[in-house]
Amino acid sequence: MIVISVLALAFYLLAIFASVHLLLSAKPVGLRSLYACVWFALIGHATALGTEVLPGTGQNLSMLNVASLVSLIISVFMTCISRRFNGWILLPVVYSFSTLLLTASALIPGRYITHLEAHPQLLLHIGLALMAYSVLMIACLFALQLACLDKQLKSRKLSQLPTMPPLMTVETRLFQLIFAGVVLLTLSIASGLFFLEDMFAQGKSHKAVLSILAWCVYVVLLWGHHTYGWRGRRVITLSLLGCFILTLAYFGSRFVKEVLLS
Repeated sequence: MIVISVLALAFYLLAIFASVHLLLSAKPVGLRSLYACVWFALIGHATALGTEVLPGTGQNLSMLNVASLVSLIISVFMTCISRRFNGWILLPVVYSFSTLLLTASALIPGRYITHLEAHPQLLLHIGLALMAYSVLMIACLFALQLACLDKQLKSRKLSQLPTMPPLMTVETRLFQLIFAGVVLLTLSIASGLFFLEDMFAQGKSHKAVLSILAWCVYVVLLWGHHTYGWRGRRVITLSLLGCFILTLAYFGSRFVKEVLLS
């Protein structure tokens, strides 16, 4: 598995180089090389992570393993939607995070054994939560890209990158991603309320409260955009705030337990 991890890292680095080359090109050249490197990297990442998460007795859902899994999901999503959503500029960032988290999960072992096979409803809840977080994290990246474009327009210093998308296109994609993420987050919270009896138990309630708070932030954002036409800085701020709250909900307590208190 070490060999597979090293190969995955090598292909990620090649994918980062290919995506940067694509950004600097006036025409979309090197797409085949980029996709070939990416899919080899993703397959290697999934294989290496699978051995870590499935050690044979239960599932090892340590914080770094979960973070690595999220980065894998985001990389798969971004690879699939990059052409349609014109998200080429975000690919080096996404693949860099996957590289770092794959390396960290391999070098810093952690154990948080669960037994999801005995609770399939919990697997559904966790799956929906990870999908929702991944989509909303991609929306956060689009919000940062929107902030960069907005700043460049106001300072009248437009980017020289030929693959930089128009501001309105990025904004449209941002709201599409937020809407999809809110749907998944709604299903995740609803499945938790329906299946988990201890969702608001002591020591776990903060996850539910913060997740619902993040949901409220995103719903207010969508409502404000639909009703009052919110855009620009307010949209960017609320998008980043919702992502920050959701990150605290998913990883805050795990970071304290597995890193600060270990």
